[in-house]
Amino acid sequence: MRLRPLLLAMTLCAVADPARAAPTVVVSIQPIHALVSGVMAGVAEPVLLVPPGVSPHGFQLRPSAAAALQDADLVVWVGEGLETFLVKPIDSLSDDGRVLELTEAEGVELLDSREGGAWEAHDHGGEPADEHGHAQGHEHGHEEVDPHIWLSPANAEAIVGAVAAALGRVDPTHAARYAANANQLTDRLGRLDDELRITLAPVRGKPFIVFHDAFQYFERAFDLAGAGSITLSPDRPPSARRLAELRQRIVDQAAVCVFGEPQTRTQLVDTLVDGTAARSGQLDAEGSAALPAGVEGYMVLMRDNAAALVGCLSKAS
Repeated sequence: MRLRPLLLAMTLCAVADPARAAPTVVVSIQPIHALVSGVMAGVAEPVLLVPPGVSPHGFQLRPSAAAALQDADLVVWVGEGLETFLVKPIDSLSDDGRVLELTEAEGVELLDSREGGAWEAHDHGGEPADEHGHAQGHEHGHEEVDPHIWLSPANAEAIVGAVAAALGRVDPTHAARYAANANQLTDRLGRLDDELRITLAPVRGKPFIVFHDAFQYFERAFDLAGAGSITLSPDRPPSARRLAELRQRIVDQAAVCVFGEPQTRTQLVDTLVDGTAARSGQLDAEGSAALPAGVEGYMVLMRDNAAALVGCLSKAS
């Protein structure tokens, strides 16, 4: 008889504190963290590895973060083409079922990385895609896939679905909640896609240069005319020859704008536009410290990039 009150108290505590049973989820970068947060809303908040405003390129994993990876029920990352700092720690995990690599997720369209400043020669050019969204005739290895997959709303929808499914496997108790959140978020992403198509329609076809080639998915999603990048990787400064080639490209293609990024040196952009008719602006692929927490961060990131493109490109005569 004495056990019954104790059992009742334990049951009430379990019901009153469902977060105790929630999984520990670790996410690599802020835009993906925002989407995962939306799927996990009402259950728990995922852990973010790369702080806001910090680029994953060249990021060093701290010991405390490495320990969090080992203890996580689920690790969500884009893939070794982006978060190179996670390759070895993830390889050391004993259970592959605890890892969701988004470049391998069902429904995510992958585009080949482009090379050099002239992208036309490396573009798919409308080539038909296979059933996985890959351009036919291309074998995708990690080293050649453009990893900035979240900058397509359609890919964001696929990511949300993959995250909900993975969470349902590691935490079946909350599977219905994850699925419901994913459905609501997918609807929001569809409306965001429609909104940005309308916003960006006036600047379609106007050529521009970006700092590094991070916006191919955004360009493809909204039929924009990216014409080149200052550098192949944000870790590698461009050579004088490359800068000279890009200056000539600005003139030849009548590029309207050259966009830097929050973590880059603005003098490179200033050097390129000096003496040309091009304007300068700023785009943000990975999220700055100013983004709001949670799923709203993704929405703001996409809208801010659209606004930056329109604000600079629409000023041209």
